[in-house]
Amino acid sequence: MSSFETVKTQLLASPKTWLVTGVAGFIGSNLLEALLKLNQKVIGLDNFATGYQKNLDEVQQSVSSEQWQNFHFIKGDIRDFETCQNAANSVDYVLHQAALGSVPRSIADPITTNAANITGFLNMLEAAKQHSVTSFVYAASSSTYGDHPALPKVEENIGNPLSPYAVTKYVNELYASVYARTYDFNCIGLRYFNVFGKRQDPDGAYAAVIPKWTAAMIKNEQVFINGDGLTSRDFCYIENTVQMNILAATAAKDAKNEVYNVAVGDRTTLNDLFASIKTALIDNGVNVEQAPEYRDFRAGDVRHSQADISKAATKLGYAPGYKIQQGILEAMPWYLNNVK
Repeated sequence: MSSFETVKTQLLASPKTWLVTGVAGFIGSNLLEALLKLNQKVIGLDNFATGYQKNLDEVQQSVSSEQWQNFHFIKGDIRDFETCQNAANSVDYVLHQAALGSVPRSIADPITTNAANITGFLNMLEAAKQHSVTSFVYAASSSTYGDHPALPKVEENIGNPLSPYAVTKYVNELYASVYARTYDFNCIGLRYFNVFGKRQDPDGAYAAVIPKWTAAMIKNEQVFINGDGLTSRDFCYIENTVQMNILAATAAKDAKNEVYNVAVGDRTTLNDLFASIKTALIDNGVNVEQAPEYRDFRAGDVRHSQADISKAATKLGYAPGYKIQQGILEAMPWYLNNVK
């Protein structure tokens, strides 16, 4: 039995109480769904800045009525400390996903990104510490590697941040490290590498590449590739990310107070990504004829990104079950049902 299967069996036998911030968002709602299906009690916090009620509605439809009764939703903002204190009361584990993502958004509006990602983070961290939660798992980011040229990315080696967003995510790691040393408070940072899957919003100026391109192809709209298409990323399917959050929260003490890469340890160019999405759509009966249009590189973007996941495998028992092609095929029915 894998480490993750063992943990799931233990949780089913002894349910815990979890706080998921950003619960109405893409990653948060997938965490909510997984936890409720394990019969856990979940408190969810969101202000709907980037999350949606429809994501929560979809989770409700995917679980039993008894499981849904284990969910308590708080509409609130992590920038308000009292809200964070109320949410963290009587909680075993915190999965802190609430943040303003997107490099371009942070370049356009660094003040708001800072308020959510640093002030909000510290509020939630301090509230969790005051309520003595067992562990605090937070969404870190591969953007922290900045201009460090080495591949694959190893947790101990980072460069200079290339955007305000990257700065905020690095500050999160610094605060977590200080809380671990100063207060003996258990924190784990998860450096996400291009997470994708169902309920990832395809709309808006800051949509991630996979949902954005998938929606465009479904609607027969133009797909734009920034640069020459040889930029590469380590795309990580949402189920791998859910696994890492649960493994991190329930990890032994000696595996905590660390940061871990969350990825598959592979690299896919944007040109290959376009081809994979096109193939998956054709396999689902969608006729895709258009070719991508190339334009300038985007400010703040890293040229190549690939993770070393050996630390997560060794210390947490992480074993990603989905490569990019599997994830795209798994997610495609959701996009076909939800893209209008």
